[in-house]
Amino acid sequence: MMMDPATTPLGQMLLEEITPVVMVLSTPSVEDSSLKNGLSFLHLLTPFCSFNNIDVPVRTASDQPYRLHKFKLRLFYASDVRRPDLKVAKERLKQVITEAGEKVFSELASDVPHIDHELASSEYRNTPSWFQFLNKELVRVASFSDHEAFDHPVACILAVSSNDEGPINRFVDLYNSNKLPSLLNGGAMDPNILKHYVLVHDNQDGPAESRASKIFTEMRSTFGTSDCSLLCINSSVDAPIKHQVNLWASHMSDASLSQGLGCFLNTDDINEIKNLMQNLSSKYIIPNMEQKIRELNQQVSATRKGFRNQIKNLWWRKGKEDGADSPNGPMYNYSSIESQIRVLGDYAFMLRDYELALSNYRLISTDYKIDKAWKRYAGVQEMMGLTYFMLDQSRKEAEYCMENAFSTYVKLGSLGQQNATRCGLWWIEMLKARDQYKEAATVYFRICGEDILHSAVMLEQASYCYMLCKPSMLRKYGFHLVLSGEQYKKCNQIKHAIRTYRNALSVLKGSTWSYINDHVHFHIGQWYASLGMYDVAVKHMMEILACSHQSKATQELFLSDFLQTVKKTGRTFEVTKLQLPVINISSIKVIFEDYRTFGSPSAANIREGLWNSLEEEMLPSFSAAKSNWLELQSKLIPKKNSQSNVCIAGEAVKVNIEFKNPLQIPIPISGVALICKHSDENQSNMEKNNEIDHFREMSSDNTSFSVSEVDFSLGGGETTMVQLSVTPSVEGTLSILGVRWKLSGTIIGFHNFESSHPKKNIVKGRRKSNYSPNNMFKFMVIKSIPKLQGSVRHLPGKAYAGDLRQLVLELHNPSDFPVKNLKMKISHPRFLTIGNPEHIKSEFPACLTKKIDSVNNDAQANPGIMSDTVFMFPEDTSIQGEKPFLWPLWFRAAFPGDISLCMSIYYEIGDISSVIRYRTLRLHYNVQILPSLDVSFQISPSRMRMQEFLVRLDVVNKTSSESFQVYQLSSVGKHWEISLLQPPDTIFPLQSLMAGQAISCFFTLKNSRLLTSEANEPAMHVRSDLSLVPQSSDNLVFNINNAPLINFHHFERLQQEFPHEDQGDLNTVDFVLISRSLKSDHNSGLSDPPCVMSHHATASTGPISWLVDGPRTLQHDFSASFCEINLKMHLYNSSHATAIVRIDTLDSAGSGGVVQSPTSDIQAGWHDVTPTTPTSEPKVTSNAFETQLKKALSLDSVSPYIWSGSSSTNLHLEPMSSVETPLQICVFSPGTYDLSSYVLNWKLSSKGHGGGDETKQQSGKCQGYKYYITVLQSS
Repeated sequence: MMMDPATTPLGQMLLEEITPVVMVLSTPSVEDSSLKNGLSFLHLLTPFCSFNNIDVPVRTASDQPYRLHKFKLRLFYASDVRRPDLKVAKERLKQVITEAGEKVFSELASDVPHIDHELASSEYRNTPSWFQFLNKELVRVASFSDHEAFDHPVACILAVSSNDEGPINRFVDLYNSNKLPSLLNGGAMDPNILKHYVLVHDNQDGPAESRASKIFTEMRSTFGTSDCSLLCINSSVDAPIKHQVNLWASHMSDASLSQGLGCFLNTDDINEIKNLMQNLSSKYIIPNMEQKIRELNQQVSATRKGFRNQIKNLWWRKGKEDGADSPNGPMYNYSSIESQIRVLGDYAFMLRDYELALSNYRLISTDYKIDKAWKRYAGVQEMMGLTYFMLDQSRKEAEYCMENAFSTYVKLGSLGQQNATRCGLWWIEMLKARDQYKEAATVYFRICGEDILHSAVMLEQASYCYMLCKPSMLRKYGFHLVLSGEQYKKCNQIKHAIRTYRNALSVLKGSTWSYINDHVHFHIGQWYASLGMYDVAVKHMMEILACSHQSKATQELFLSDFLQTVKKTGRTFEVTKLQLPVINISSIKVIFEDYRTFGSPSAANIREGLWNSLEEEMLPSFSAAKSNWLELQSKLIPKKNSQSNVCIAGEAVKVNIEFKNPLQIPIPISGVALICKHSDENQSNMEKNNEIDHFREMSSDNTSFSVSEVDFSLGGGETTMVQLSVTPSVEGTLSILGVRWKLSGTIIGFHNFESSHPKKNIVKGRRKSNYSPNNMFKFMVIKSIPKLQGSVRHLPGKAYAGDLRQLVLELHNPSDFPVKNLKMKISHPRFLTIGNPEHIKSEFPACLTKKIDSVNNDAQANPGIMSDTVFMFPEDTSIQGEKPFLWPLWFRAAFPGDISLCMSIYYEIGDISSVIRYRTLRLHYNVQILPSLDVSFQISPSRMRMQEFLVRLDVVNKTSSESFQVYQLSSVGKHWEISLLQPPDTIFPLQSLMAGQAISCFFTLKNSRLLTSEANEPAMHVRSDLSLVPQSSDNLVFNINNAPLINFHHFERLQQEFPHEDQGDLNTVDFVLISRSLKSDHNSGLSDPPCVMSHHATASTGPISWLVDGPRTLQHDFSASFCEINLKMHLYNSSHATAIVRIDTLDSAGSGGVVQSPTSDIQAGWHDVTPTTPTSEPKVTSNAFETQLKKALSLDSVSPYIWSGSSSTNLHLEPMSSVETPLQICVFSPGTYDLSSYVLNWKLSSKGHGGGDETKQQSGKCQGYKYYITVLQSS
């Protein structure tokens, strides 16, 4: 239920605007006396025309009594009783809006209001107060219309001064028809109205008892006693009076003129005026209106009410509906029945007899509609809607009437524009009173009209309605504020435009509506700049600098306007949150060196965990070292700095910061540097002041540290990582506060690290669980200590797989203090191994070849170098001064891919007084390894000889442009002899392998240990190296069994899962293929082509080998009997343990096909080695076990042969020994037979298996080799 309509804003407005009008006529003398108080006579009376506590009894037309407790009169000079001049009214409204803009703009807060605060406020606290005043002015523009009676004067005050000549005649002349308003003379208003005659006496001219009394007596005898009054003013003769409460100020349009009003009016004068107006209202005007209502009601009842009168009226108006449509309709004078009914309704409304008013409005509404008097019809509909509202009845009827009135006014065009605006405003207030804010906003939009300023005000008021909806419609609120601001700007109301746009920001802030947000900030900035408020303009324009979503042209516009505005400030502008360029806070890395140092920038980007795992074996008792470090740190570092990092005086602390240009246009950035503060140990904690002045102070020259400056330009959308550094020069505490830069040389930006709270991203620090992100920027600076500098010479950035190179590790110590006890650990020993000191002076690749005097005395690998643990430099190694320390390294590109090589060098400091006793130098290199040769081996056992094999070598050139020469094939160790089946010229006619080319060759492989042991001969030279190029005096034979090739092969064996195999074991064979790159005209991208390339492969076999011996062809007469054939099987045990062998023979299942059947036992003989490296590494395969167990045929098939003798034979083979066992078969028909239908099971005895090597095969099951025998029928 709605509250009492009279207490709503609309009810209050109606009680003020639809009230009786009193016309005032005064002589110039009266005006002169009033002007002594700074007031006209009308303004002098105005404050006393509102009565809030009167008690006047009134009766309705039906004699129902009620009382008026509030009442108001509206006073107008006769000259103002007319339609307001539209042009003057517009200027007046413009002045009101401009003055409101000036006042509100001066009260704007610097910060944008928060939308939550706006929503929490009430409607009238939220809505600008000047809206109410403006709306009243808009309502008054439509006053004194000829179709409405509530603006018709109900009485007239005639005021004559006691100083006027012939006062009685002056009263008569004042109401002369020539001086009356045109509405009264033209017949629209009834000129016979109540007249009240007031004689005004100025007490400054003398007492009232003399002339004034005589004139007043004459007046009463002439005009009647009740119609005359005497008013004495200006009784304060001695001095002006200053009233504590200025009664007239609220009624003055110009506040500057409100000072000193009523200065000659004392209390008696004010009381006289008050009594005059109250008596006039209660004793004359209200009773007169009540009497008028009674008379008119009787007249209307006699002529229009009742069934007969209604039929008569309709008959009389019949035919008018077909007449021409006119905007004004027919003319009605004040004496017409239609005008009388309208007067009756308006009088009843003003005296609050709303039932009587509504009945008469209904009665006349139909007449006006039939007469097509549309303006009068709309006026009646408007009053009906208001009457329904005041009666608090039929909300639907009220809204229908207002809609009908508004639409009719709008159809009239310019004739009804002001009335449409008034009707709309009243309709809006009606909807607001019922909390229908959304509907009210729609009406605001409908009354915008063509006037731009008028539209701006209405759109702004509509926006507040959207905000007050339940729930709030914030998008529409912000959108209509922006529309309103655009309209304000068009009519040069800049301050109003700024205010509405700022209010829109409260909605847009934090939203994803980026385009409208940019539009608002940009225009606010432009408008502030046009007012000369450049600082505020820059603040708003900064919000749209990082507008990556905008077009390139828009970005150029925003940036150029921003820079021009900054330039107009006449100074270098400094801001703390400049959005251009964008700083990626999460990308910030702090790189510093305590006991960990870096030989290259890339080493600082490696995970700390990787370095820790690499260094834990080098650091003396790693866990103890950490605790000792912390214990030492706690003793030497002040408690207030216990959470700080440690850095060294003279060594730079670096900060990596990512800058991004979000725009499509390039931006120049200059003077990028860190903002730091240094304090010595005796100073107090630094003040946490992050203001611009503080940053400027920190940016000034400081002798305690030096900072680097970087200049760069960012292209459109470009991101760059910038490394800034600060180098402390003295001990103390160093704090990195932020970063500063200059954009386009005009504006300096600051970014405070502490306020950003970036994600912890720090390199090389010891972190505790309670570590604060801001502590990553705080350092304790200790005195200078030695720092080792190092690099690896000749390491290629790009290489082919297999590339073998000699490198040099170079170390420097520029300090005066020596470093000692050096250790080194390498992350990938497959790629990088440590050389012998004598290699430093040898030529490459000659140092890899065999020497004539050392053919039988190959130097083996250094066990220390072969280990992947820590390498200890010689004890007497000490590095100091300018002389570099050199140590040889070997590099081999083990497999294709992007390889990250890490090296850590540990050293101890000679200065025992230092906080840090040891340091590590971390080196990191990235190498891209490209595919080169794909090498694979296929090994098949010989059917003729024990421990002899046929090997097929396949080589494929995987490059796109390079050619290689396959130079040498070697077996590692001295136990395998290899020999080609064809000369090299036949295999490699072009002596090179072109890009994409593949080639194969065959060679034999013999176990030299078995051969020499069988012949009981002493060890002799074994040919384990095979040249694959034509023989020449210039040919070099590479020593595979010497460092570094044997070292790299060791790690390849580890990678291929042979970690414990002895190179002398007969069960393994290792191949190394040497190739060389040929000069090519193609640009391979390699700055230094490879000289020597090595490719490594390893294969393994079971410990038992065997050979079946017997005839291959024989004849037999099968007509006489079956054929018995005797065979022998030779077996050899190549292991160091006794082997138990069982031979199980299986009868032939005919000549049917052979099927493969997997076995769960470990295979014996040559088998595949599955490498863990990429597929481009060398491969070893075997075809020895293509054939598995044969599938048995059905029982009715006849077996062509059977094994005779024992079906199972058990043998014991001693270590490194051989044995023979007989076998026999019976053949029943001629043919060729495969005698592989047997299975050999073996098991190594635990005795003698002294190595305890659990990785060797302990047992196995082998299918028989294929052995074909042909039996012919003898003739």
